[in-house]
Amino acid sequence: MATRRLTDTATEAVPPSPWPALWALVVGFFMILVDSTIVSVATPAIMAGLGAGVDSVVWVTSAYLLAYAVPLLITGRLGDRFGPRRVYLAGLAVFTLASLWCGLTDSIGELVTARVLQGLGASLMTPQTMAVITRTFPAESRGKAMSLWGATAGVATLVGPILGGVLVDSLGWEWIFIVNVPVGVVGFVVAARLVPELPTHVRRFDLLGVALSAIGMFLLVFGIQEGQTYDWGTITGPISVWSLIVAGLVVMGAFLFWQARTRGEPLVTLALFRDRNFSLANVAISTVGFAVTAMTFPIIFYAQGVLGLSPTGSALLLVPMAVVSGGLAPLVGGWTDRVHPSWIAGIGMVSFLVALLWLAAIMGPATPIWQLLLPVALLGVANGFVWAPIGSTATRNLPPSNAGGGAGIYNTTRQIGAVLGSAGIAVLIESRLAANLPASPAGGSSEVGVSRIPEALHAGFATAMGQALVLPAVVLLIGLVAVLLFARPRHLSRPSPAEAAAPVLPVVK
Repeated sequence: MATRRLTDTATEAVPPSPWPALWALVVGFFMILVDSTIVSVATPAIMAGLGAGVDSVVWVTSAYLLAYAVPLLITGRLGDRFGPRRVYLAGLAVFTLASLWCGLTDSIGELVTARVLQGLGASLMTPQTMAVITRTFPAESRGKAMSLWGATAGVATLVGPILGGVLVDSLGWEWIFIVNVPVGVVGFVVAARLVPELPTHVRRFDLLGVALSAIGMFLLVFGIQEGQTYDWGTITGPISVWSLIVAGLVVMGAFLFWQARTRGEPLVTLALFRDRNFSLANVAISTVGFAVTAMTFPIIFYAQGVLGLSPTGSALLLVPMAVVSGGLAPLVGGWTDRVHPSWIAGIGMVSFLVALLWLAAIMGPATPIWQLLLPVALLGVANGFVWAPIGSTATRNLPPSNAGGGAGIYNTTRQIGAVLGSAGIAVLIESRLAANLPASPAGGSSEVGVSRIPEALHAGFATAMGQALVLPAVVLLIGLVAVLLFARPRHLSRPSPAEAAAPVLPVVK
C-alpha cells in the first residue's frame, strides 16, 4: 500500500505569486522615502535659486514631513475601505504630479505648497505597501517580504543625500523633484498591472475619529518637529511650542477615548493592541525610527566639519551600511520565518547599540576613515537584522480587515519616532557644543557653522558629536527590551497550512 496527497488540479487554481506585486510597490515606496532626505543636500541651492531665507526654506522639508506623518492613521484605514491598490495608485499619481510642480515652481511659497501635496501623496502610499504584504503573503513566509520592505526603507535614507548631491551638482536643484516623474509613471504602470484588487472590509468611516486624529497628530508632530526652530518657546502671541505639544496630547487622548467607546467602525481598532507582539513591535520600531534619524546628524556633521568631506563625500561614508544591510536582507528574511524573532531582532538591536557607542568612542580630529567604516558596516548588520523581524512580527496576526489600519499605526509610530529623534538630537547637539567649545563673541559656541570650523575647535566638535550619539543608543535599549519580550509566533508552533489542509489517503495497488 502506498500513500499520496489529495490534490485536484481541475478545481483548485494555484494562486499567483505575490512577489511581482511587492516589487511593483517597492518602486514607489523607495521613491517617497528618498524624498524625505534628498532635500537636505539641495537646501543651499534652493535658497540661492529662489532667493529664500533660512526661516522659509526649512518649510520645504518640514511641510513634507508634516503632510506625510499626520494622515497616516487615516490613509491606512482608507486602504481597508477602498482597497490598497486603489489608494496606492491615487497616492502615486498625486505624488508624481506634485513632484513635477515642485520642479517647475519659481517661488518658495509655491514650492512649500507643492511639497505639502507631495507629502499627502506619500502618506496615501506608505501604509498600502505593508497592508499588501500582510494580505497576500502567508504568515509563515512573511519575513522574506518584510525584509525587502525593511531593506528598502534602510537603503532609501542613504541614497537620498548621495543622489541629491549628484543631481544638484550636475543638473540643478529642480531635478531632485523632476527625476520622480519618469520613475512615478513607470511605477504607476507596473503597479496597475501587477498589484491585485483585494476585498474591502470597512463599512463606514469614523469622521469624528478622522478629525480628532488629524488635529492631534498635527499639533503633536508640529510642536516636536519645530520646537528647536522656536527655541522651545513662544511661536506667536500666546501660542508656544509646549502648549501645542500638550494640546496635541490632550486631543490624542480624546481620540483614543472615542475609539474605545465608538460602536461603529473605529479608525484605529484598539483591540489590535491586545496582541502582545503588535504592541511590542510598535514600541521597537519607534526606537529604531528615532535612532536611524538621530544618528545621521552627528555622523554627517563630524564628517563635514572635522574630516573636511563634501556633502556627497560624507553621504558616501555611510555606503557600507547600505551595502551590508541590502546583502543581509534576503538571508535575514528567511531566518525570520523559521527562528524566534527575539533572537534576530535582538542581534540587530545589540549591533546597533555597539556600533553607535563604537563610533562615539573613536570620533576624533585625526581618526582615519577606514576606522570609521568598521562601525558603519556594523550599522548595516543592525539595519539588516531589525526591519524584517520587527515588521513581520507586527503583522503576522493582523486580520485582513485591519491590515491597512495596522500598517497605518505601525508607520505612524515609526514616523513619530523619527520626528522625536530629529528634535532630540538637535537639542543634545546644541548642548554638547556649548559644553565642549569655547563661547564666541558672535553668540555662542553652538552657532559655529559645520563647513567653517577652525582647526583649533576640531577636537571639541568631534567630542560633542560623539557624545550626541549616546542618545540614540540609550533609546535603543527600550527597543531591545521590547524585542526580547516578543512571544513565540503562532506559525512556529503549528504545521504549515499546506500540510494541515492536505489529508493523506491510502492508494491500493
